[in-house]
Amino acid sequence: MSALAPDLEDASAAPAGLRPMREDDLDAVHAIEIRAYEFPWTPGIFRDCLRADYPSWVLTDAGRVIGYFLMSVAAGEAHVLNVCVAPEAHGRGHGRRLLRALLRIARGRGAERVFLEVRPSNPGAIALYHSEGFNEIGRRPRYYPARGGREDALVMAIELLAQE
Repeated sequence: MSALAPDLEDASAAPAGLRPMREDDLDAVHAIEIRAYEFPWTPGIFRDCLRADYPSWVLTDAGRVIGYFLMSVAAGEAHVLNVCVAPEAHGRGHGRRLLRALLRIARGRGAERVFLEVRPSNPGAIALYHSEGFNEIGRRPRYYPARGGREDALVMAIELLAQE
């Protein structure tokens, strides 16, 4: 990606519908999580991320949460912890919008590289990440719980370019 918009640390600079996650969003966020994933995060994991001050944002439509992301940023690197769009809102560009915002915020917090893990069984997410400039850099064997056992994770990364 060559031209990311300025960072979004100031919520007033965020595009319409995108804002920092709040504790009162957690019921809606968890409701999406359990519809989207067979092995969802618990409400406590989301709460812990907020309390740790990890960058955590929601995407809303008509006041309703339809997607979210959480990441950690330290030592010049960001690690995407969770990105999700409500299943009923798929196919409308919301995942791309969330991912682009995540990258802007990561850069605003000093990240030069962003990492993530993704299930090989999630080709839509893999295609999105490739289209935004992520490359596969490795694999974590048996990383995810899966029906009947475990599933590997593809590890992907993107180098963030300095703002021009």
